[in-house]
Amino acid sequence: MTVRFVGVRHHSPACARLVASTIESLRPAFVLVEGPADVNDRIDQLLLGHDLPIAVFSSYRDGERYQSSWAPFCAYSPEWVALSAGRACGAEVRFIDLPAWHPAFARRSNRYADADRWGAEAVARLCKTFAIDNEDVLWDHLFEAESEAESEAGLPERGLEEHGLEEHALEERLSAYFSLIRGEERAGEDDLAREAYMARWVRAAVAEAGDRPVVVVTGGFHQPALRALSAQETARESGWPEVPRPPEEAVAASYLVPYSFRRLDAFTGYESGMPSPGYYQRLWDGGARAAADGLVEEAVTRLRRRGQVVSTADLIAARAMTEGLAQLRGPRIPTRTDVLDGLAGALVSDDLGQRLPWAARGPLAPGAHPVVAELVAAFSGDRVGRLHPDTPMPPLVHDATAQLERVGLDPAGVSAPALDLTDDRGLRRSRVLHRLRVLGIPGYVRQSGPATGGDPVLNERWQLSPSDRRLPRLIEAGAYGATLRDAAAALLRERIADAGNDAGLLAGVLFDAALCGLAELSEGAIDAIDAGVAAAVDLGELGRALATVLGLWRHDRLLGAARSPLLGAVISAAVTRILWLAEGVHGGPAPADRARLYALAAVRDALVHAGEQLALDRAPALATARRISADTTAPPDLRGAAFGLCWSLAGGRPTDESEDGSEGEDEKGAGPALDPAEAIAGTAGPDVLGDWLAGLFALARAEVLGDGRESGGPSGGESVLGVLDTVVSAMTGDEFLVALPALRQAFAYFPPRERETIARGLLDRRGLRGSARALTRTAAEPVFAAEAMALEDRVTRLLAREGLGPVGNHPTALNSAHTKGTS
Repeated sequence: MTVRFVGVRHHSPACARLVASTIESLRPAFVLVEGPADVNDRIDQLLLGHDLPIAVFSSYRDGERYQSSWAPFCAYSPEWVALSAGRACGAEVRFIDLPAWHPAFARRSNRYADADRWGAEAVARLCKTFAIDNEDVLWDHLFEAESEAESEAGLPERGLEEHGLEEHALEERLSAYFSLIRGEERAGEDDLAREAYMARWVRAAVAEAGDRPVVVVTGGFHQPALRALSAQETARESGWPEVPRPPEEAVAASYLVPYSFRRLDAFTGYESGMPSPGYYQRLWDGGARAAADGLVEEAVTRLRRRGQVVSTADLIAARAMTEGLAQLRGPRIPTRTDVLDGLAGALVSDDLGQRLPWAARGPLAPGAHPVVAELVAAFSGDRVGRLHPDTPMPPLVHDATAQLERVGLDPAGVSAPALDLTDDRGLRRSRVLHRLRVLGIPGYVRQSGPATGGDPVLNERWQLSPSDRRLPRLIEAGAYGATLRDAAAALLRERIADAGNDAGLLAGVLFDAALCGLAELSEGAIDAIDAGVAAAVDLGELGRALATVLGLWRHDRLLGAARSPLLGAVISAAVTRILWLAEGVHGGPAPADRARLYALAAVRDALVHAGEQLALDRAPALATARRISADTTAPPDLRGAAFGLCWSLAGGRPTDESEDGSEGEDEKGAGPALDPAEAIAGTAGPDVLGDWLAGLFALARAEVLGDGRESGGPSGGESVLGVLDTVVSAMTGDEFLVALPALRQAFAYFPPRERETIARGLLDRRGLRGSARALTRTAAEPVFAAEAMALEDRVTRLLAREGLGPVGNHPTALNSAHTKGTS
């Protein structure tokens, strides 16, 4: 009885040919293949007659972990050829590896990944010997090209003997190569467990086969170990090994999914096998010369389609360079890298900003040369697999189709529906589409709609478009549940667990649950948000969470959470936590932080809109805000925001004076009210004024616009904008240029119509006539205007120093520029 171990590199045409010829010549009783043993009862489904590439998708879920993995196959995958050739010759074909959910695969999303770059040192020595860049090029040099060129030119002799790779048949060279790699590697516990399990299948097959041969096809790294383990005598074993079953509380499933060359390509992040699957498919179909000629034509077609000029002379140069490189490097038949280098050398005339991507393994880096990117795309190929119509699908695929049809949407996804969320049919459509969106199903993109729980938008617009990845993703999402509702709920629960104490992420999950109509998630999500609030340290994220929860508490019809006591408890805790965190922020002048200003604005909204219903006490909040506004160690934007919080909660009244003119307290008795105009006058430093105003405007924009004072009061009776105009106009040119960027950022809180109102007030204040709108729309960019002012100021100073002009600035010109910059 013969056991033939065929060690392979995954997705290698040369190895696939070796597997096919071995099976055809031996006609074995069993063909054993590295693959998930729990799929053995569905090998008939795998061999139905699909359009490759396809993959076995496996998922696993228990209380502690979720795992998904793929075992992809294309026409030239040795494992696929072993299955199809074995079935064709009448052999029993079986997978012999552990299931994908097993802990041995816990760190892998791809069964056929070469973990830890096996034999890296040995490969590096071989690459150095042959003056080759990387493992992929070395493999082509030693095996892919030589498997076709042996009869024509033989093996290159240099360096082979010292590594034990002297001229032999392909199978012996592969065996020597893998023994060299395995001899220098210490396999991890995961690989040892897998090899011990596979060896049990080999011993069982040998016992069952009698005098007939057995062929074992596995990754080359495992071949030496399996050969030794399978020869061991084990009296305790009898019959085929038992296939491990997942724990009772776990859910594990495997399905076939369509795959694509793009997902298979190392240039797009695939973990194993060969890059450029389009090239190797042509190599498998027609040989190396046909692959080279076909890919040159494909690359030129793509480049010309992109508007790149590729002449006949360019093609002649590329072909000559390719053939020359093949002769120089060893094989007489050009390899993949020879063709790529020849094309790049002929078509790229300017300097490359980065190394050619095929000189190393990994995804194409951003900023790659356009010609290089098109070459990579051409060699990658755009083939997408298709499953046979009789292939069983997970229940989610059928439920998604039924749900779309039930609400009147095209399951093929070719439309752009506008949905009215106040209408029952529109709301049901929205929930189906959001469940698909949450599951990451391609082709369902919401273009507009409510963005937070407090958003008053009551309609949505979606863009639905067909996608080759829709069916694979639906099959993969089936691991979460049998229906759209169950699957979306399970994925959102996973997001809750992953978010930890990030209140912002948790609030986003809650809002998605609302959009999906998953009321059963609310209590669990709110409990998690409550814990996240208690541990939160990021003001911005906490503010985002408060705004979302407050919006749901006030307005939510989708989830039915309006006025929810659970949401109310989260709001109360978030208000207290934000104020506590804000009072602990210290630091000098810095750009205004919009995230923390947004957090204080969320506190203001909570106190205004939910204060009475939730019994939120304004007095402690106002007292904290007053302390922050008076704290000179706090950042200017935070001080301005705290002042704005006090002002806005006082109902827009800058001061609270009794009828006899004496200063009173604000309406909640939190201390004497402050005058914002007086505060601006006291915060006039050019390095802090803009940031302080950003905080003020973020919290009290309406109060600033509604401040119509003309006379009287501690600041000479002027309004906030009047005082601000006086302060800015009094600045020197240098001071104004320092203040300008922050001032522009501060006034960005006002929308265009309100900025026009401010400009009209400034014109009226000066007694000038003109267009307020034109004043807010300068002909030149503000940055250029500022640079021109700085240049003018330097020239004026230079003239004054040389006695050629007046000392100082030009008040009229500067005041005019100041006014425009402020408005």
